[in-house]
Amino acid sequence: MRKILLALTAELRRLKSNGVKTVPVSPETIARLKAVVDAQASVQAATKPAEAVGPLTPASPASPTPAAPVVPASRSVGVAPPKVTLPSGDKVSQMEWLRDRVLHDPVCRERVRPGKQVVVGVGSLDAKIFFCGEAPGAEEEIQGEPFVGPAGQLLTRMIQGMGLKREEVYIGNIMNWRPELPTAPGREQEGNRPPTAEELKYCLPFLEAQLQIVNPQVIVALGSTAAQGLLGVGSFKTLGEIRGRWKLFAERPVMVTYHPSYILRNASNRSKRAIWEDLLKVMERVGLAISEKQQRYFLEK
Repeated sequence: MRKILLALTAELRRLKSNGVKTVPVSPETIARLKAVVDAQASVQAATKPAEAVGPLTPASPASPTPAAPVVPASRSVGVAPPKVTLPSGDKVSQMEWLRDRVLHDPVCRERVRPGKQVVVGVGSLDAKIFFCGEAPGAEEEIQGEPFVGPAGQLLTRMIQGMGLKREEVYIGNIMNWRPELPTAPGREQEGNRPPTAEELKYCLPFLEAQLQIVNPQVIVALGSTAAQGLLGVGSFKTLGEIRGRWKLFAERPVMVTYHPSYILRNASNRSKRAIWEDLLKVMERVGLAISEKQQRYFLEK
């Protein structure tokens, strides 16, 4: 139960950082949650020694409100970020060297659970557009490729809507491993958590090396955590402050937009249009033709 609550708390924090203020919950879900809480309370009451139960004392008005459960951060990285100096050679040989460097990085390998993989970016080494997320999820650490789960499938459709193929762009994450959550021995991790500032800082040199090789015209930061990783943790409070605006990272223009998972949770034309308007700006920036049909995608009817 505690693991589920920790995962739920992490997801709610993630939604809040992306500017989401309300979450729809069905009456059936509320009833089921209440039943679980009531059952838990009954068990605790039945097993608590009678002598330990004293008179109830009303809380003082000045008593602080209990803090919400905090998802434990990963163990400290404990070492400085790596220094990555690309060897001379063409893009293919440089990327092969970098991929081998990341896959055998001791910090990355130490934090990947048995049977899972370190994840490096994929796509065209001559891509004009570099899509940047925050970290691998459950599907990504299995396949060793970024954005292959439901959010990744939606990203692929978004790229196709731009008139491109997935293999014509470059897709990566700042993080190269899935951020850990407490997990019982022999059990799969449930849920995800945002990377810590230290984790983002450690992996950033690997991302910068990928940018150096691909040399894209534009970076698209997908979601609040990716944007914080590129622009600086604490550089903004909510994604709405900077979404749709051009920023700069490593001397390259950055378009900040919502993560595709935002659309999976808010599948309205309004939310789809918000991301699409950001992508139209990207298309214009890199010189892609924009048809009248593309201009009108997801407009409210």
